[in-house]
Amino acid sequence: MIEITDVHKSFGATPVLNGISLKIEQGEVVCLIGASGSGKSTLLRCINALESYDAGEIKLLDQRVEQRSRHINHLRTQVGMVFQRFNLFPHRTALENVMEGPVHVKKEPLHSAKRDAEELLNKVGLGHKLHYYPHQLSGGQQQRVAIARSLAMKPKAILFDEPTSALDPELVGEVLSVMRTLAKEGMTMLVVTHEMGFAREVADRVCFLHGGHIIEQGSAQQVLCAPREARTREFLRHVLGNRGEAQSAPEGATGAAA
Repeated sequence: MIEITDVHKSFGATPVLNGISLKIEQGEVVCLIGASGSGKSTLLRCINALESYDAGEIKLLDQRVEQRSRHINHLRTQVGMVFQRFNLFPHRTALENVMEGPVHVKKEPLHSAKRDAEELLNKVGLGHKLHYYPHQLSGGQQQRVAIARSLAMKPKAILFDEPTSALDPELVGEVLSVMRTLAKEGMTMLVVTHEMGFAREVADRVCFLHGGHIIEQGSAQQVLCAPREARTREFLRHVLGNRGEAQSAPEGATGAAA
């Protein structure tokens, strides 16, 4: 589904990705964790060709990702992205925001795009907010509209870039609930997150990034509860609020953003 091979990326003289290799299979949920500046968000942006990369190779659905490729717009319709900030069109309702991609990018008929958008907004618990504008919605509701907008393109996978980091704590749960549902339904997901409880519950694999490298990866249980690397243990102690070793974290614990 997504193949990343020895990818390097620098901003000027500052290296951000230092030989990242990772493969995400269809239906797999992989969570990327690590401190700010470790390269997590940059990796997602390279996968979706929002950033170019300097060396290595990224493939989506067996096609190489390159910003100048004539296939890149088609690939972007296959892999959705949900950002920290919701990036909704402020002058369009929730329904219109979700319809935008199918109508203007995929050229779907208005009636079928509207029907699908209504179904998706119902799916994320916002069927009663179809005609609300973004400023009339809470942050959690806006992020759920953003997820529905991504789903409207019928992607094969979705990239989530810290989708709860801009939300007040009481709104985080409603967004994570939607993401749990998607995971149960078999959506391929690559998620940058600081929500350790969510990663432990949902992820098939967790990758810990540090200094542009994947320092440790494995099952959620192994990485979050019995990390092998000292840097992983140090990060988890910090994220979990200095509550001791990672394995002592309660089942549903979630961490604040580092």
